Amino acid sequence: MNVRKKIFWGGLGWVLGGPIGAIIGYSLAGMNGSSSYSNDFLGSRTYPQTQPGDFIVSLLVLFGAVMKADDKMLRSELDYIKVFLSKQFSQTQVHDFMVLFKDILKQSYPIKDVCRQISRSMDHPSRLELLHILFGLSLADGTFHRDEEQIIRKISNYLNINQNDYSSIKAMFVKDVGSDYKILEISSNCSDNELKKAFRRMAVKYHPDKVSHLGDEVKSLAEEKFKKVNEAYNNIKKSRKINA
Repeated sequence: MNVRKKIFWGGLGWVLGGPIGAIIGYSLAGMNGSSSYSNDFLGSRTYPQTQPGDFIVSLLVLFGAVMKADDKMLRSELDYIKVFLSKQFSQTQVHDFMVLFKDILKQSYPIKDVCRQISRSMDHPSRLELLHILFGLSLADGTFHRDEEQIIRKISNYLNINQNDYSSIKAMFVKDVGSDYKILEISSNCSDNELKKAFRRMAVKYHPDKVSHLGDEVKSLAEEKFKKVNEAYNNIKKSRKINA
């Protein structure tokens, strides 16, 4: 195995086992010269800290499910993925991830089992960021398709993300008259004091440092989530004529 393939192979952890390991096994076999992968994680309830490579592979598998939801493979969606990867990895690593992704797109796989593995292996802030990035992908062509929304909602449920968190992140992308309140996970009838408490709670929940171990680009995307919380709070304060 050449050095490039060793780097790629060595950058993966718990995704080499379980359902995701089965999905990526064929592609990695081509890189590694072997068809074997670990099943050590299948029955485990505790996992090592998620590495950037684990997060990206999980994301690619979920990306594949979202892209196939409307039976269209759009250039804008592929470009979105490639740009995202390019900000995080070297050119050779991006190439390997894109080869892997194209193999993933050719397969059918049980999304529920995949999400269960991710849910067991990845902490809550990281799963929230997965959801955030999936919404970004779904809007890469400028339109939020119903089929894509349905699969993202299903993925969110399987990842044990509650309805309030789902609605909060969705409201960052799909705007309506109540979006600011949805982002802060609070009723429009709340008091000013409740509003302030909600803002502080969401600022802690979406703080970028909670996903810093996943790499600079993921942290940068998490900062966008954090900014949306601030924007929502400021918009509501302005509408209520709150100065402080």
